[in-house]
Parts: sequence; structure tokens; C-alpha cells
Amino acid sequence: MNPALLGLAVNPALPSHLVDRLIDTADDELASELALRSDLSRARLRTLAARSEPAAVRLAHEGLLRAEDVDPAVRPIVALALLDAGAGLPQWARGFAVDACAEHRVKLAACPGLPPDVVRRLADDADQRVVAELAFEAPSHLAAELARHPHTEVRRAIAGNETAPPEVLAALLTGEGLMPAERCRVCDQEEVPFVHAADCPRRDCALLPGDACDGAHQSAVQDIRWQALSNPATPARGVARFADHPSALLRERVAAREGLPQHVYARLAEDPVPAVRAELARNPSVGQAVVRVLSEDRGHDVQRALAHHPALALDVLTRLARSAKLGSPLLPRVVAATPTEVADLATAADPTLRMLVALRRDLPDAIRDALACDRDAKVLKAIAPHPGLTEAHLLTMVDLHGPRVAAKVATNPDATAIVLEHLTRQPASARKVYREIARHPHASLPALLACLEDPQARPIAAGRPELPAGVLVDLVADEDGRVRDAAAANPSLPVEAMIALLP
Repeated sequence: MNPALLGLAVNPALPSHLVDRLIDTADDELASELALRSDLSRARLRTLAARSEPAAVRLAHEGLLRAEDVDPAVRPIVALALLDAGAGLPQWARGFAVDACAEHRVKLAACPGLPPDVVRRLADDADQRVVAELAFEAPSHLAAELARHPHTEVRRAIAGNETAPPEVLAALLTGEGLMPAERCRVCDQEEVPFVHAADCPRRDCALLPGDACDGAHQSAVQDIRWQALSNPATPARGVARFADHPSALLRERVAAREGLPQHVYARLAEDPVPAVRAELARNPSVGQAVVRVLSEDRGHDVQRALAHHPALALDVLTRLARSAKLGSPLLPRVVAATPTEVADLATAADPTLRMLVALRRDLPDAIRDALACDRDAKVLKAIAPHPGLTEAHLLTMVDLHGPRVAAKVATNPDATAIVLEHLTRQPASARKVYREIARHPHASLPALLACLEDPQARPIAAGRPELPAGVLVDLVADEDGRVRDAAAANPSLPVEAMIALLP
């Protein structure tokens, strides 16, 4: 199959008779692309679904197939996709609930809105994979029952279920009030005691590195606790008990939990593992006293994570900007800054602070224009995409700092064709600029032709309908498959070229 056919399949200008020809010859890959079209009639949908199961599944999930289009005895996977989309029939669900194929029952268990009798049968299934799949979204009353299931995989699923009763989640976290589990994924397969090696040579092995069981299912218990600690419905008091747990992975989950007492966060701020402290620094519930402790923490990623705290005092943010490599994100505290704080940040002596406020896209015109005249390249990179900047502003930035700001200037929604053409004349070190120009709605034909000379921008530019027909005909034969696909999907491609691509 010509790879360009995948692009042609989604071309909105593809004539109706050519759509039919593609459908009649489509394999699974091409049929799945054709399923993305918005102009498929009911007859075409049925034909496409009959030709390819993957396409039929996609159409089912998109709500484009109906129950009368599918025979569950012939196309069980498609019928299950319809059940998953809420368009299947109750009798299908009852049939799949007793299907001899466990994989079908697993897929059924993941479907929403199943009849109560089907849910009951799945909850009693002998295959723990079916029950575990059901447990992920089980309602509260069923979650309480399944938390006592003898297999740890089912309990792990309940531990991550946010509708499970809080007292059930607390019991899964500590094990208190529950009978010990009888089986786990390790002792299902191996004679215990067993520890799964990280360099296991077996290609068919489904165990994870470090999975272990000595009869107490230790790695599975760890997984259950991790899920429960990550679940916002688990009671805070139970979560706080794990602040001193020997496992750093579990302490990370405690550090991420919002709504704990501040003394717990203070203890975690002294944790010996930097990853735990960095997770704590991301937590918006951490109070100012702990924030100030963390602001002095030189552990890996702690200060950078703390910069995203929404309630930082500006003096803390200023100190972080000077001492930490923050990158160039728009920080929550900068978003929340008052007009007076915005003005102060925009005139700060430290260019990093000016850069941080320049990332906002709602600045008053006067502040925006003042930042557009800044002499620091990182400030200009931050302000360059801001709407409302004039052509003169953007050209001056490029003339002042060239490749360092070019790509950001190209993302400005108000960049004119003159600015974009000027950017194509930047030196080779500004290659990223071509990708941005190729996407820009104001790009002129000369600018797009220049983008075709860049290997990374070429696939993007090939999709622009402004390109001449002759250029597109050449592009559908390009050696780069991405370029061929984009050109074949271009609505400006001549019909004669479309026909030439067909088998």
C-alpha cells in the first residue's frame, strides 16, 4: 500500500467516488484512518465496519455504529466496544458475562452502566482479572465487598477507586480489620519465596522488577498501599501515619497529599530523600513556615517544584528566581499577582523576574510594550508571543537578538507576513523557527516555500492549502513519509493527483 493513502483517507476534499474506492480496498490501517472522516454515510459506515474490526471499534467508540449494525456472535470485540460506548444491548452484556473467553469478560467488566445482575455475576467471576477490572469503577457498596477479595489485584483496584468508602480505604491502607489476602500475582506464578530479578530473561514474563512474595505478598501489599495513599478519598488521618514509613515511594505519596496537618508536612520537609521533599514542595496545602524551609533546600528539584506553589510570598519567589533554575513556566503565583505586584515584577532589577511576569498573556498594554523593549533576551522570548505587539516591536526583537527570540516571535498570533518572511532569513541556528512559521495562519507563500527546505518544518508546511498544486504533486512523492501523508491530506491536492495515488 502506498503510505500516502493514509493522508488521502482523511483529505476533506476527496471526491465521494474516491472515498468509495478507498473503502473497497482498505486494509485495517487504512480503514482506521477512513473512520476519522466526518462525511461517511450510514451505508459507508456499515461497509467500513464490516471490512475492518479496528475501524469498527473506532466507529463504535465515536458513537457512529448502532446495535443493529453488529452481530455479537460474529464480531464480539465490536459488540464490546459498543457496550463500552453505552450503545450495546443488555442481552449482549448477559451473554458476555458467561462467555468462555476470559478476555471478553475482562472487557465487559470495564464497561459502564451494566445491568445489576451482570455486575453481580462479574463480581463472582473465578478469574481475578475480571473482578479486578470491575473493581476499578465499582460503586461504593460493591467496593466494600470486593475489598475483602482474597486476591491482592482486586484489593489494589479498590484502593485506587475514589468511590470506595473511606473506612474501606483506610483498612486497605493498614490491613486492619481485613483478613490477609490469599494470593498475589507472584505466588500465582512462582513457588515462594520468590523475588523477580530486574534482568529477568523470560520474554513472556508479566512480573515487574522487584515483585516479591514470601507468603505475605509484600510487593502486592506495597502496591495496595501506594494506591490508597494516592487516593484522595482515603482519610487524611490514615495517610499521615505513613509519613515515617521505611518506603520512600510511600512517603512521596504522603508528601503529595493535600489537607494533612502542618506538623506532618514539617516532618516530611526533613525527609532524607530529595524526591520526597520535592513532592512536598509541589503540594499547595503546605503552609508558609514549611515553604520557607523548603525554599532553602538545595536538594534535587525541590526549589524548582516549590516555585509552582500558588501561595508563595513574593520575597520567596524572588529568592528562588535568583538561586534555582526555574525554566520558563508561567507560575501560579505570577498568575495570581495583583496589578501592583505585576508592575513591580515588570520593573524588577532581576531579568528572571521580568521574564516570569512577561509570560502572562493578559498584561496591560503599557507593561507589555515596556517589556517588549527590554534588552534581555529571555525577557523578550517570554513577551514575544503576547497578543497585541506591533510589527515594529517584533522586527526590533529579531534585529536585536535574532535566533534567540526568532521561534517565539513566530508564535505571536499577530505576526504579519512581513515578520514571518523576515524570520525565514535568520541563520541556520534558528531552525526551530521554520516549524512555527509553517503553522502560522499569516504565513505567506514565500515563507511556506522556505519552510519546505527545512526537514522538520517540511511535513507541517506540506499540509498548508496555500501551496500551489504543482508543489503538492511533488510532495506526495517525497521520500519522507510524513511529508507524503501531509501532502496527500491537503485539500488543495488536485483530483488527478489523488486518482494517481489509488491502487
